[in-house]
Amino acid sequence: MDIAFSSTTELAAAIRNRKISAVEALDAHLAQINRHNAAINAVISLDSEGAYECAEKADATLARGATPGPLHGVPFTLKDTHETAGMKTTVGFPSFADYVASHDSPVVARLKAAGGVLMAKTNVATMLSDWQSNNLLFGRTGNPWDLERTAGGSSGGAAAAAAAGMTPFDVGTDMQDSIRLPAAFCGVYGLKPTEHRVSLAGAFPDPGGAARSVRLMSCLGPLARGVDDLSLIYQIIAGPDGRDTDLAPVPVETMPKLDLKALRIAFAPSFAGFPVAGDIGAAVETLAKQLQSVGAIVEEANLPRLDLHDDLAQGGALIGMMMEAAQPQPPEQPTPVSRWFEALARRDKSILAWDQFFDSYDALLCPVAMTTAFPHCEPGAPIKVDGKDQSYWILPAYGAVFNYSGHPALAMPCGEDRDGLPIGLQLVGKRWSEVRLLGIAAAIEPFTGGFRRPPGY
Repeated sequence: MDIAFSSTTELAAAIRNRKISAVEALDAHLAQINRHNAAINAVISLDSEGAYECAEKADATLARGATPGPLHGVPFTLKDTHETAGMKTTVGFPSFADYVASHDSPVVARLKAAGGVLMAKTNVATMLSDWQSNNLLFGRTGNPWDLERTAGGSSGGAAAAAAAGMTPFDVGTDMQDSIRLPAAFCGVYGLKPTEHRVSLAGAFPDPGGAARSVRLMSCLGPLARGVDDLSLIYQIIAGPDGRDTDLAPVPVETMPKLDLKALRIAFAPSFAGFPVAGDIGAAVETLAKQLQSVGAIVEEANLPRLDLHDDLAQGGALIGMMMEAAQPQPPEQPTPVSRWFEALARRDKSILAWDQFFDSYDALLCPVAMTTAFPHCEPGAPIKVDGKDQSYWILPAYGAVFNYSGHPALAMPCGEDRDGLPIGLQLVGKRWSEVRLLGIAAAIEPFTGGFRRPPGY
């Protein structure tokens, strides 16, 4: 058993069936961190002592015949944004360099209650505000496929750690493609659930107990090396928690097993006005043909008649208003509250247009981002896409469209481009239908090639 690259579900089963111990699982992952993290710089705030204490306790309770949880003894990491008792939560920002929360966020508490063994945090973009994971506290995270290229952001450390076998899973945040883009760049899987499906309580350091301003578009979701793992972690962390009152009381069900022949899938190699690398668009078309050849109903998408560039601008405006509300002192000319309600009304139109689109399709297959992993650069510098300069700020456009609409979306690896870098494709589904979307992804997974270990790991 290759412990470091075993899936979460495989590790949990092996520990439960006494094939390996929780301590052995932890040993293997810490060895992988010791071997590779100096070069990648994905894992930060390592707590080996605390993790060993938890792993030993997990082995002891299992030996006594206790009923194991779904993650009993499984080691894992968390993006450096979750409030975690006894561990620093910095979001890569010097002002939070020494912040330690007094208690776990609901998501952290659920993972621990399920038996998970928290090893460390993973690196992020400063204040989660960029698509490269780099900050003054911990430096820059490299991509395991090519250390001279970015792992993406803001969940870049999480994606890189999963790709390099340093953790079986992580939980990221996604306000503008921040789970899916790093997952695509590093060749792993990442799920952005429907908005208001997973608690945002404690998802950002809050030493002063200020009123929560980020209540829209941001989501928490898992990153892992397979669909089954996304499903397992999602089921653990989703649903009302008694702290985040925005959460919808929608039942969290198990992932269904679906027949491709019963599915209707739309595909879009690109969106009008959004650049995309030729290899990525071709991967969408190739997969669509494969699915059609095995009996799925596959049609080129007739996308909603929306100005997607304006949707992105409106989404940015909403984020700006939320950030304004988070400032200790209001600006001299604060945004009128009427603007907030106008922006919400504009957003409603886009949400309903996508809802209507998904009345006709089970899922949409499309790009995650306009390119594969690009060389490290200054934020804002042009990005080369098939040799042409494209705006840095449109990099996450394909994913951010569905932050604005609130629909669930996941990234899944689908081969490599001409430079040998992972191509990630995006699968989008109906709101509140994460488990069905995961079931569709599981049915498609055999045709994508799935996760592939980066060379040298």
